[in-house]
Amino acid sequence: MDKTGKRSPKELGTDNISKLLMRYAVPAVISMLAASVYNIVDRAFLGQFVGPLAIAGLAITFPIMNLSAAFGAMIGAGGSTLLSIKLGQRDYGTAERVLGNIISLNVVVGFIFAVIALIFIDPILYFFGASENTLAYAKTYMIIIIYGNIITHLTHGMTNVLRVLGHPNKAMISVLFGVVINLLFDYIFINKCNWGIAGAAYATILSQTLSTIYLTICLCNKNDLIHLHKGIYAMKKRIVKNIFAIGISPFCIQMCACLVVVLINRGLKTHGGDLAIGAYGIVNSITFMFIMIVMGITQGMQPIAGYNYGAQQYERVTQVLKSAILYATIVMTCSFTLCEFFPHYIVGIFTNDEETIRLAIEGMKVIVLMSPLVGFQVVVGNFFQSIGMAKKSIFLSMSRQLLFLVPLLLILPNYMGTVGVWASITIADGLAILVAGTMLWRFYKQGAFKTNKTDIDLT
Repeated sequence: MDKTGKRSPKELGTDNISKLLMRYAVPAVISMLAASVYNIVDRAFLGQFVGPLAIAGLAITFPIMNLSAAFGAMIGAGGSTLLSIKLGQRDYGTAERVLGNIISLNVVVGFIFAVIALIFIDPILYFFGASENTLAYAKTYMIIIIYGNIITHLTHGMTNVLRVLGHPNKAMISVLFGVVINLLFDYIFINKCNWGIAGAAYATILSQTLSTIYLTICLCNKNDLIHLHKGIYAMKKRIVKNIFAIGISPFCIQMCACLVVVLINRGLKTHGGDLAIGAYGIVNSITFMFIMIVMGITQGMQPIAGYNYGAQQYERVTQVLKSAILYATIVMTCSFTLCEFFPHYIVGIFTNDEETIRLAIEGMKVIVLMSPLVGFQVVVGNFFQSIGMAKKSIFLSMSRQLLFLVPLLLILPNYMGTVGVWASITIADGLAILVAGTMLWRFYKQGAFKTNKTDIDLT
């Protein structure tokens, strides 16, 4: 409780680090895992009831969804990090205005993105790798998703805010509720109503709408020190600037991911055809599930690291970093084991098409070779973002995507075909891990904590 009698997240600066991380990470991991399971089931429904080309069409939409997620991540991650730092500084007035600006920015940016995407939907999808066989699937799905883009942005942004405000369980409930409703609608719309890929899109938007309503109710709770109310939604130049300054790192990550998926889709289309793109959609769903678990761990780490960094309790910042790295490494080692030794069982969930299964297994066994160490790289990148050091986080994300992966994707497939696409991802992961380790070692060797320096003006 704050001195006003309202709840505040001061436990972040006092409670045991291991217990705190578990308290914040477990709900986030469950949320991420539930969302990943939804993606898997979504693709399984399409593969079993519509066909392999539907999976390929859905895979074509990955870049535009990553592009949308880039703007959402910039606002959500940037805003929640700034919010946690302000809470650590006990600047509750600014924290409340940050909350209002997060909502306003999501609405404005979500609307602008939707309008532009709808105007140029056909050329965008062709550029992202669509063919005459897959365009109809991709376009049908994306138009429905784009119409609900504001809701998508608000759902992700408000979920991040709830975690920062000390309500990880409520954030988890919102995600689980949305996933369960989504799966129910998937079954009804795809299997019973035979709406095909449009049914998957409608299920997604309807479930997110219900989740947003629940999140809004949670954030309007007047018993919380920081909550939604009139007078906090006017966008302030300094707050918006700081949100974008911190959020530029996840934005760059998502933008690079968009470019990478475009190159992957185009490389697979050239050397393997539409089924190869569908195979990538399957592989991405499986590997992404484990990455999402790691992201859940980093989401649990973020408010703890940000709060204690703002409060200048640096030993606690280091403790939560070490714990997050350990848990992430365990998760990604499990990913390697399952995908490397049991790929047939996993891929068989999605399709019965023998060629798609062959291509997916081929890709999966190559992509996961560096998995045991990938969790370390993800945690380190998010750690620098959590303490406001956006430049380091940006460099880590850009080095993997632009410096390593993009050149490899432009070169290796020309000599190795589809195997070159898979190998590019693995090699880039290995190089990015080396860079992350070097940067973290130099960060501690130089004693950067002593300066309490970030890349932005938090005053």
